This record gives sequence, C-alpha cells and structure tokens, in this order.
Amino acid sequence: MSTTVATIDDVRQAERVIREHISPAPLIRSYALEKELGLPADRRVWLKDYGWTPVGSFKLLGALNWMANNLERIGDRPVAAHSSGNFASGISFAGMRYGKRVIIVMPETAPKRKFELTRSFGAEIRTYDIARDHETGERDRLTRQIAEEENGVQASPYDDNHVIAGNGVGGLEIVQELKRQERTVSQFVCQVSGGGLMAGHALAIADGFPEAKIIGVEPEHADDFRRSLASGERTRIDLPKSICDGLLSYDVGEHNWPILKQHVPQSVTVPDQQTKQAMKWLYEHHGVRTEPSGAIATAAVLTGEVKPDGNGDIVIVLSGRNVDEEQFQTWIGEAH
Repeated sequence: MSTTVATIDDVRQAERVIREHISPAPLIRSYALEKELGLPADRRVWLKDYGWTPVGSFKLLGALNWMANNLERIGDRPVAAHSSGNFASGISFAGMRYGKRVIIVMPETAPKRKFELTRSFGAEIRTYDIARDHETGERDRLTRQIAEEENGVQASPYDDNHVIAGNGVGGLEIVQELKRQERTVSQFVCQVSGGGLMAGHALAIADGFPEAKIIGVEPEHADDFRRSLASGERTRIDLPKSICDGLLSYDVGEHNWPILKQHVPQSVTVPDQQTKQAMKWLYEHHGVRTEPSGAIATAAVLTGEVKPDGNGDIVIVLSGRNVDEEQFQTWIGEAH
C-alpha cells in the first residue's frame, strides 16, 4: 500500500492555520553553548524553544493543523487519540479552539502536569498501564473502542500528514528567522520518536537550508529510528525504555518514514544519565526547565555525540517543558 507523503507545500499551507492561533515559538541564541563548544565568533547556536507554547510543547502545531483539516469529518463526533501527554494537551487545546469534544487515552504514569494541562482545555481522559501495553495492546484497543462505541474520529499523534505539516511550521519559523539574519545552518539537531516533529522540520530545513545536515536524537534504549535507518525499513521496538516519556513510540510512523529516510541520514543515541545532565545544564545556564524529551537533543551536542561540524550555525530543538517539579529536581539532583 502506497502512502501519500507530506510536502513543503503542505507545511506552507499549514502556516496559515497555525498563525490564526499562536505566534512563532522563540528561537534563542545560546551564547553559553557557543562557549561550551569552543565555536569561532562567526558561528552561532540556536535553541528553538517549544516549551513556550500554551501547551508547553511543539505538539500543538500538528494538533491544530489536524483539527482544522478534519472539521467536516468530525462534525459533532468526538475526537479520540492516545498520547503520552503532550499531544493530549495539544489536541485538547485544538478541540477547545474549534469547539470539539476530545477524549484522550494516556498512560496512568504520565506526569501530573500533562494530566492537568490536558484537562484544563476541557478533554476527557482514560488511562492505561504502559508497562504491560506491549503485551496487552490496551492503548490502541481503548482508542479504537472510543472511536467505535462513541462514533469518534481517531487522531494520530504523529502518523498523519496534517500533523507532520503542522509541526513543520516550526521549521519554517526557524528558516525565516535565520534567513532574515542572513545566517546559514550546517547542523539541525532534533528528537525522533514517532517522527512527527522531525519529519515536519526536516521538510522545512531541507528546503530552506539544503546544505544543513539533519541529525536525529533518540534515547539509548528507544532507538527504533536508528535501527530503521540501519536496516532500511521501519523497525519496531516492543519495550522502549527511557525517562524521556515523550520518546517511547514503538516505531516511526508510516507517513513519517519516507520523509525521514530521505532527509535524515543519521540518528545518535543518548543515555538517560546524559539527558539528566543536559536538563541541569539548561536550567543553570538558561533558567529553562525542560522535560527529558525536551533536553535530549541538547544532550547529544553537549556530550559530543553530535560534533559541531561545518561552518554554519547549529540549531537544536527543545521540544517541551512539561515535567513535574519534584521529578525535575530529583533528575537534576542525579546529574553529575
């Protein structure tokens, strides 16, 4: 079965939708990282901080574009989706904006912050046991059940062209801002889970800065994309493990894979301990409190897993900030 693939034109079209609701997420220059990496004066490091959005992560972009493009199909039916938490609040916010009922299936162990945010936009939540999901398939079963019994419309958190295109608007923002400053980009470093964030951004970065090397980052024990690159086909991990709760998809999506395969030649892995160190580093140097999934791309650069090659600027994605305070303090306390 051939799958239609999102394009840069889809991303440009999505930009009109996104701008109706939110302003661009900030692109912050990191003088501290430039110093840490020993870069020459003509090279810069930029952090694209999606923690700024009203839902605290990038997931809002794809969710808004999905909702806007499915309004007719949804009508007065509920929207059903599963999520580790960030797409949950993203699709809930989109539901609030467009007046649609949203029902979310979330792991019972998701951070309290993600539950609170999702409920604050009016969504209903049902929970499942993520530790046994690889055996029970409860997450997908519950989501399907909502769709069947309540005549719901299912939304994928990443495996959907409207979601990919919406997320790619963040990549367009990066390209537009850096071109305005007459900068060039030699490396773009971004998290990969199901691939919705990276696929969208890869379309925009490859179009705007074709010379840039696009590098994926995954947790050490959740590296299904790296394995997929090595084998040349989508590879599933039955039990991905990491403190990066937003990066535990079993495999990259069908719609994401062709884009990733074309534009992302490399993916590196980072142990959780180094992600904790990056969380602490970002907090101490920038006052930014990130969730582990948000900090992992920075960790790849800080540890030298991604070396500052080339002559242009380096762009690093901070994908989200939704972490419980107590857990955050524990993790940065363990960073040494």
